[in-house]
Amino acid sequence: MEAVRPNTPNRGIIAFFVNLRESPVGLIGAAIVLFWVVLAAFAPLIAPYDPLAIMTPFAKPGTAAPDGGIFLLGTDQKGRDQLSRIIWGSRTVLFYAPLATFCAYIVGIVMGLAAGYRRGWLDTFLSRIGDIILSFPVLILYIIAIQQFGRSNLNIVIAIVFASAPGIMRIVRGLTLEIREREYIAAAQVRGEPNWWIMLVEILPNARGPLIVDSCLRVGYVIIQIGILGFLGLGLPPPDPEWGGMINEGRQVALMFPHMTLFPAIALSTLVLGFNLLADGLRETSLKD
Repeated sequence: MEAVRPNTPNRGIIAFFVNLRESPVGLIGAAIVLFWVVLAAFAPLIAPYDPLAIMTPFAKPGTAAPDGGIFLLGTDQKGRDQLSRIIWGSRTVLFYAPLATFCAYIVGIVMGLAAGYRRGWLDTFLSRIGDIILSFPVLILYIIAIQQFGRSNLNIVIAIVFASAPGIMRIVRGLTLEIREREYIAAAQVRGEPNWWIMLVEILPNARGPLIVDSCLRVGYVIIQIGILGFLGLGLPPPDPEWGGMINEGRQVALMFPHMTLFPAIALSTLVLGFNLLADGLRETSLKD
């Protein structure tokens, strides 16, 4: 009798996320992430002011605005509304962090599947490349890449992909080594299925659980890394608001105007917390899948 895969990919993925309802931690994380996604999606409608508009410098939270409104979170040293900049900054981070993570996963999955399934010299070659890249501190790799190729949105994404793909490759390789020994893989080989079909259709969907959990955690890490780069002055270029850059701009006057660093830091922390809690919930879901 022909061996059968544990479940079909589409049905398994739907059940994977439906089971998230049974995890309170996962629901809290999903709610936090959804909150920031909604703010980012409707930033033009929600933000009270233009994030680049110069009004009253160093206004504290609750200060009346020239147009009769209120600066709920105060303004920065240039008089730009902090709340508007935080809302618009969520667009930046929620676009580039998932984009960089997605690109890193494409590269890491291809390398991991090839190394784990084909084995031999290809496995050795890809593993050694990954070991070399992972031997360097991630932040150092980012700084070297950005200083070498310049500060731009594309270069930051490329730097993140370069530094993150080897770690993803290791995870995929380990899962592939385990799954390739199962009966339904042997059945596919007997049927004469091509290697690319076995890797993408037979192996990858059945490794989805750990990869989905890791992707949520990795998006949180990437958000932190983008924030650190912005704090160091190597992040996404101005004038678009970016949370790490906002923290950096307010650090010199943090004692007198703590709102300039406090609120962007809270925004960054809550978004990362949301992805981490979502990952915890998905981990519980994967155990039931």
